[in-house]
Amino acid sequence: MERLHFAYCMEIGYSIPVSRCYFTIKCIPKNDERQKLLGMNISLFPQTGYSFGEDSYKNRQIYGCVEKPHDKFVFQITGDVEILQTDFAETAVAERIGMYRFPHGKCQPGPGLLEYYKTLDVFRHKSDYETCIALMHKLHEDFQYVSSATEVYTAAEEAWEIGKGVCQDYAHIYITLLRLMGIPARYVCGLIIGEGASHAWVEALCKEKWIGFDPTNDCIVLDSYIKLGDGRDASECAINRGIMWGGGAQSQKISVSVERKSGA
Repeated sequence: MERLHFAYCMEIGYSIPVSRCYFTIKCIPKNDERQKLLGMNISLFPQTGYSFGEDSYKNRQIYGCVEKPHDKFVFQITGDVEILQTDFAETAVAERIGMYRFPHGKCQPGPGLLEYYKTLDVFRHKSDYETCIALMHKLHEDFQYVSSATEVYTAAEEAWEIGKGVCQDYAHIYITLLRLMGIPARYVCGLIIGEGASHAWVEALCKEKWIGFDPTNDCIVLDSYIKLGDGRDASECAINRGIMWGGGAQSQKISVSVERKSGA
C-alpha cells in the first residue's frame, strides 16, 4: 500500500469586488475500493461556514456562501490518501452502469470521430480490457498533447478535429470511442504525483470492474493517482462552480502537489 500527501490551492481574483457568492467545490478524494482518505484540512478566504455533501455521482463536495464583499476567493485543501490496491477502482453497481453507455455532453461523436472509429479493429481483441489498452495506445499515437490548443468547454469532436489538446480532451475522446465500442466509460477528475494542476483520466467497465486508464500518459492508473470525482464528462465533476454578484474580469491560479509520504 502507498500513502500520498496532496495539496490543492485555487485562487480566484476579481477586477470588481464580489458582493456575494455561492460556491460548490468538488475537491475531496473519494473513498472506494482503490483508495481511502485518511484525513484532510480545508481553509477558505474569506473565512465562511460551509457544509459537506455528495452529488448524484457520489462525488464529495463542500458548499457555502460568502456574504461580504471580496476581491479574492481562495480555497485550499491538504490531506493524505492511502492507495489500497490498483487493479480496479470499484466493483460496478448494475443500476449505475447504463448512464455511461451512451453519448452525452462533451462525449458525442461527430463525423471526424465516427470516421476514425471505422478505422479501428475493435473485434480482434479477446476482452474489453485488451480493447481498452489497444485503443489507449492508438489514441496516444494519433493525438498530440498541446497545453494551449483547447479550452475547458471544448468537446471531444472539436478537439479531435484540432488534432491536439490536454488531458481533458484525451479523456473525452477516449470515452466517446469506448462507448461506440459498447464499453461503458466514465470521466475521472483527480490528482497525480508531482506538481502542476489537476489531471483527467478514464475508468472503463471490464468484467464488472471499473478500471482506470490514462490515455494522456498511455498507462493504466497505478498508485500515483488520487481520484476526486467522476461523471459522464468533465462538466459533472468540475472542481469549482458558483454563482456570484459582481466580480468583473476574473483571473485564476491553481497549484497542485502530490508526493509519497515518507515513512509510509
